Amino acid sequence: MSEGAVNEKTEMPKDAAPSVIAQHAAMRNALPFLDTRDFEEAKRGFLGTIENAKVTSVQGRVVWSLEPYGFLSEAEAPATVNPSLWRQSRLNMNHGLFEVVPGVYQIRGLDIANMTLIEGDRGVIVVDTLTSIEGARAAMELYFQHRGKRPVAAVIFTHTHTDHWGGARGVLDEETLASGRVPIIAPNLFMEHAVSENIIAGPAMLRRAQYQFGPFLAKGVRGQVDCGLGKSMAAGSVALLRPTDLIMATGDRRVIDGVEFEFQMAPNSEAPAEMHFFIPRYKVLNLAENCTHNFHNLLPFRGADVRDALAWSKYLNEALRLWGGKAEAMCGQHHWPVWGGERIDTMIRQQRDLYKFAHDQTIRLMNHGLTATEIAETIRLPASLEGAWHGRGYYGHIRHNVKAIYQKYLGWYDANPVNLDPLPPVEAGKKYVEYMGGGEAILARARTDFDKGEFRFVAQALSHLVFAEPDNSQARALLADTFEQLGYAAESATWRNAYLFGAQELRQGMPKAPPRPPMPRETLAALRTEQLWDVLGIRLNGPKAEGKRIVLNWNFTDTGETFALTLENCALTYTEGVPAADADAGFTLARATLDEVIARQTSFPEAIAAGKVAVSGNPMRLAELVALMDEFPRMFEIVEPKRTAVS
Repeated sequence: MSEGAVNEKTEMPKDAAPSVIAQHAAMRNALPFLDTRDFEEAKRGFLGTIENAKVTSVQGRVVWSLEPYGFLSEAEAPATVNPSLWRQSRLNMNHGLFEVVPGVYQIRGLDIANMTLIEGDRGVIVVDTLTSIEGARAAMELYFQHRGKRPVAAVIFTHTHTDHWGGARGVLDEETLASGRVPIIAPNLFMEHAVSENIIAGPAMLRRAQYQFGPFLAKGVRGQVDCGLGKSMAAGSVALLRPTDLIMATGDRRVIDGVEFEFQMAPNSEAPAEMHFFIPRYKVLNLAENCTHNFHNLLPFRGADVRDALAWSKYLNEALRLWGGKAEAMCGQHHWPVWGGERIDTMIRQQRDLYKFAHDQTIRLMNHGLTATEIAETIRLPASLEGAWHGRGYYGHIRHNVKAIYQKYLGWYDANPVNLDPLPPVEAGKKYVEYMGGGEAILARARTDFDKGEFRFVAQALSHLVFAEPDNSQARALLADTFEQLGYAAESATWRNAYLFGAQELRQGMPKAPPRPPMPRETLAALRTEQLWDVLGIRLNGPKAEGKRIVLNWNFTDTGETFALTLENCALTYTEGVPAADADAGFTLARATLDEVIARQTSFPEAIAAGKVAVSGNPMRLAELVALMDEFPRMFEIVEPKRTAVS
């Protein structure tokens, strides 16, 4: 952002507008705030915690703490926070070790996700290992402190999202991993989807996630209060471990340390690879992240494949058929458990019908010719679901979930030719400003509509002005104020975070962030070589590669694999098992050495000098290929034009 883009004195967050306060009052009257059962269940079984849930790295850096959220001790919601979201934010403040039933425990509030610990005959089975290695270590120490030291008998990953597997090396040490004696159990296709969701599109997703989760927002009543599923994403070290045992089908069973698990597959629900399980010994049902205390996302703001609401509903229905009436406690990998057969079955039915209603009614309205935006404006949840606290849109929301369903079936195009090939934001913005009589005319009308509380259209109009004139400080300031009011009004935590972070970036510019670190060697080691080539392929700068052809043979001595890597037609492809006869160069090395190079723990010249790489042909062809690779920035503009051209 240029020096003239903001006022000399940085704009500070404002108070809530009268129209926002009126919306909050209406919500207080509409929802059953006198129902406090969730507060009782969120505290049930508490055994102990870490002060403020504070987790630090070996270097002393805080990677997680709930101390900044102390303002949530107030029962009454302030005017700048939606009262329903305030309620959820307070519930997500419970932290520590909790007993679900004797023998089954959860660590909650040390991360956005939960760790579930199931005691076997001799050891403990760890379900989901949180986001960070540091958080997982702290969770295990807290468990051992209250339940005694016992060996880890197995690790289970319920699904492919980082907050459920990133901390595995905080649960399993190097010696245990090397021994292979502790199974790592996950749903089929876990690695393929963990890579595609979190690594292939990772750079863009991580930047977009800043808007979804609000990590750069100040914590407070005018800032970040929650994420719906929990407080925020943890910082710290992350590494991906490859599963050693895949669950392939519903009905699969495993006996782990004397405890039987019955599994249900739930692919393409909340995650591309996900599974549920029931433990007959403890009569505990775990539906992973498919039956939580909010309406979940069908398409998170960070980006993902659109999730299948119809399949999601069917999996919950199947879970009822398999285990309805059998479970005495149900816990998930976010939020707090529920107890009692009737309460469990009711919650599953309502969650089932929430996703089915959203799916079917979106398709119904779609088949009447409504577009995604029109459907979002039209659809209303039935009263029986509207009043269920666990169906509220704190993370997903009916207004954006219906757009995801529309996208899944019909794609991005609404069939109106005007939207087939529109101008991009900067070019469109300049024409809108010209058509609307210039920036001053837009600002005058926007101020009038702002005072009326018409924030949605004010934001649309001012966004055109900001993209046309990114250094117009008045436009930036008023758009920031508008985003802020939309954030204050939002019941969805992710909507609030997106609006408030957009406001902050308009006022202050993008946060300063260090360059993106290299991919951890541990994560690289978990990738199949084919996946590694795919990761490199998306870094190839096509325009720079115009007219080039490079062929490289690879022979990996530790895995026994051979590959021919080919650049032509500005695309990087590979063939396994058949070396290219016309290769420009060949490299014989351990796959582990390649991992070290990509992780920047060494370089190719250093590895060659150390005798770790044998080379044939012209090794400079590899250097030529590497020079064609992009380095992705950690930050890029979202609410204003790109300041750096990308080609």
